[in-house]
Amino acid sequence: MLDNSRDLFPIFSAGAGKNLAYLDNAASTQKPTVVLEQMDKFYRTSYANVHRGLYKLAENATTEYEAAREIVRKFINAKKDSEIIFTRNTNASLNLVAQSYCQQLAPGDEILLTEMEHHANLVPWQQMAQRYKLKVRYLPITTEGRLDEKKYDDYFNSRTRVVSLTAMSNVLGTVPVLEPLIARAKAARSRVIIDAAQAVAHFPVDVQKLGIDALAFSGHKIFGPTGIGVLYGQEEFLNAIPPFEYGSNMIDQVTYEAATWSPLPTKFEAGTPPIAEVIGLGAALEFIKRLGWPVICQHEADLTAYGLSVLLKVKSLKIIGPHTPENRGPIFAFTVDGVHPHDLASVLDSVEVAVRSGHHCALPLHSKFGLTASTRASFTIYNTKQEIDRLVEGIKQTQKLFS
Repeated sequence: MLDNSRDLFPIFSAGAGKNLAYLDNAASTQKPTVVLEQMDKFYRTSYANVHRGLYKLAENATTEYEAAREIVRKFINAKKDSEIIFTRNTNASLNLVAQSYCQQLAPGDEILLTEMEHHANLVPWQQMAQRYKLKVRYLPITTEGRLDEKKYDDYFNSRTRVVSLTAMSNVLGTVPVLEPLIARAKAARSRVIIDAAQAVAHFPVDVQKLGIDALAFSGHKIFGPTGIGVLYGQEEFLNAIPPFEYGSNMIDQVTYEAATWSPLPTKFEAGTPPIAEVIGLGAALEFIKRLGWPVICQHEADLTAYGLSVLLKVKSLKIIGPHTPENRGPIFAFTVDGVHPHDLASVLDSVEVAVRSGHHCALPLHSKFGLTASTRASFTIYNTKQEIDRLVEGIKQTQKLFS
């Protein structure tokens, strides 16, 4: 199991983090030693710009950079390395798709999202809809926070061109059953885009098996560095849309009058890329591979079931999202009667339990539940049932303070 996994993360052996219960993993995960060492080694011994120099150091840097692309390809089972585009983060990846693809749509075409989307998979489509006179529709969720599959047929029509949805809600913990919705979208000849920012850190994702057009995720939520994101795009789809950014590296030919673009993936990677961050991401994905998905999934399933069992017993605490562990991940957003989420997070911090408070970049979802904010605890491989007990004890202490 993962009983000693905290030892793999330096922050938990440092003075300030020794007793820390870090429960804000949906926002960003801590970094294992192997990732930090790989990036440090690159900067100290191997740094050079990539795809430019003919000297040995630059060629070696390029080799490391492209090796990381191959690691990402295997991690999500893309067909080709050229289908892996490095971006700044999930937000940048989804903006790339939305801004490039929507140029090709006609006024009145429709974009289908869900009511549980993060702002990163809502605002870009919303803004493009305003720019190009498109229509955004939202698949409804039930009171428990699951997609209402009975309503699917009501939201597809001959103008549906895009279906973009999360593979795991960063608020509800819901893991939508994607296959029926993807099949429905494909029958309507819609492009399917997946926001996998949360999902990729919790279970394996196979883009070929899913049969989707594009998928986005960030390195910092999967034990990698900040500043690096991934856009997977099926080759035909990426070839059919224009670049998002223009400038160096992504060009084939340039005159004073016009320019043409390099082939994939360079077409979408303008300028100097985040080289060390890409290498760090590769190290993070190899770290997950060594731990093994069966072990990770079992550990997190145990945390999810235990978290539900104890949190649901806390008086006046209401979980936003599914109350059963099926198709659900270890993310718990909740409210406590009589205690503002910010106050709760502050008190928990005083006992070294780090949680999130606010709307978690999902304002429309909170509004749907009649809320302006919630408290969120999210778990990963280095968390334990004992830390969940500390969370519950901290909540009860806070209730006494505000009673």
